[in-house]
Amino acid sequence: MANTNRYDDENVLSIYLKEINKIPLLTREEEDDYARRAAKGEKVAIDALVNSNLRFVVNVAKKYQNQGMPLSDLINEGNIGLMNAIERYDVDKGYHFISYAVWWIRQAILKAICEKSRMI
Repeated sequence: MANTNRYDDENVLSIYLKEINKIPLLTREEEDDYARRAAKGEKVAIDALVNSNLRFVVNVAKKYQNQGMPLSDLINEGNIGLMNAIERYDVDKGYHFISYAVWWIRQAILKAICEKSRMI
């Protein structure tokens, strides 16, 4: 039964990766526009920022594989970090969103790894 669950997780992850690769990246202008609108709480803008940066979260999460958590869990934690970054991002500082968000993504992943390793 354990092998079946592992294969199911791999299939779900494979489908997820294929789906997020279909999402177009944003231009700098689109990113700034969505960030300004997201700061005002506009859900469509928040969703656009999240969706367009999911591939980046996967790339960061892959760097933390084999540290006690499945890749899918690392991606989930990274996505939480991405959403935290959207809440705190200030477009007027002049940085690209992803340059700011990477710190929140890494922090969320590392926090999850530390908490998981304490439980073992």
